[in-house]
Amino acid sequence: MKNIIILVSLVTCILETANASSLVGRLGVGSTNHLVTGQPALSVKLQRSRSSALGGHFSLDSSDDGIFYGLGLKAYRYIYEEPQLNFYSALSGTYLTFKDDESDDTLSGYQIDGTLGTEFSFQGLESVGFSFEFGVGLSDYQNETRFQTIGHSIIASAVHFYL
Repeated sequence: MKNIIILVSLVTCILETANASSLVGRLGVGSTNHLVTGQPALSVKLQRSRSSALGGHFSLDSSDDGIFYGLGLKAYRYIYEEPQLNFYSALSGTYLTFKDDESDDTLSGYQIDGTLGTEFSFQGLESVGFSFEFGVGLSDYQNETRFQTIGHSIIASAVHFYL
C-alpha cells in the first residue's frame, strides 16, 4: 500500500509539472497590431518574474512619402495564472510619427493604453502565446486627441514565440 501511495504521488507530481509552463526569464518575440496608425509592429516581451513582465514594440513604414514609425514600451502585471493562461493588467506608451492626410507633412503623436488582457497557449505549444486585451486609451493622432475604450482581438493584440 505504501508503494502505491508513493507511485501515485510521484505520477501526480510529474503530471502537474508537465502541465505548467513557466515563462519566467524567457524572451517572447512576435507581432502586434494595436497601434492607432494601423501599422503592424514587431513586439518583444520578457517575463521578469511570476508577477511582472516588460515589453516593447517597434513599427516602421518607409516609402517615397517619408519614414514613419512607432516606438513603445509596455509594463505587465500578472493578476491570475493557470497552466495555459495568464490574466494581466498592462500599461503601454507609444511615440508615433505619421503622414498628415491634409498637408502631407510628417507629424508626431502618442498613444497611451491601460488594459486588462489574457495570454494563452495550447497544451503542447507552450512556447507560442496568443493574447487579447481590452481597456481604455488616450491617443494624439491625425490632429485629433481621443480618449476611448479599446478592445484588441487575438489578431490585433499580440502573438509571441518564447525562446
